[in-house]
Amino acid sequence: MDANILIVDDEPEIADLVEVYLKSEGFTVFKFSTGTQALACVHSQHLDLAILDVMLPDISGFTLCSEIRKEYHFPVLMLTAKVDDMDKITGLTIGADDYITKPFNPLELTARVKAHLRRYTRYNEPNKPADSRDILDFNGLVINRATHECWLYDKPLNLTPIEFDILWMLCENRGQVISAERLFESVWGEKYLDRNNTVMVHIRRLREKMGEPSRNPRFIKTVWGVGYKID
Repeated sequence: MDANILIVDDEPEIADLVEVYLKSEGFTVFKFSTGTQALACVHSQHLDLAILDVMLPDISGFTLCSEIRKEYHFPVLMLTAKVDDMDKITGLTIGADDYITKPFNPLELTARVKAHLRRYTRYNEPNKPADSRDILDFNGLVINRATHECWLYDKPLNLTPIEFDILWMLCENRGQVISAERLFESVWGEKYLDRNNTVMVHIRRLREKMGEPSRNPRFIKTVWGVGYKID
């Protein structure tokens, strides 16, 4: 799998370790210790994924992620030394696709990188043939799985691969309640654990992008204690 990956961490031991594992998989790595250097790389290189440490010496990983999300939709993984849920929720809210808590297993990090790249690559395949089964259209919402495009009332929605997968799963199972556990395990491909707020945060981001009121959304509805559904 060929891909350009950005690593931003001011701890040389961690950055070097991640670089070794990713290069052993054939990835091209751009490694920096500051957010300013990394942002310059983002604008000058074609990148397929970024791994950002939260604590950087100049700007925070959160700020860097927000800047990336203004123009780019490639996957972003956050590295955090904190186990506080709020730190994780903050990262997901500003546009990160995943987070990993330090210390971490480099093999697990590599596996997650591959999973996100597979999803991102699949949605950016050129000249992918159209299939009616890849298009869902109802109530002003059009979602095309083949081209990874989505429109709401004829206006494009700029969704990350994770957000797209969640929305597609809800739309494909229209009228059914999908639990947070099922969404997480299907989209992220990992075992769901109690007190995991990842799905909730991404649902919130989806609603914001769709201009949905939180109390009475038209599309993504919360069935308290059960899950989410689209009617």
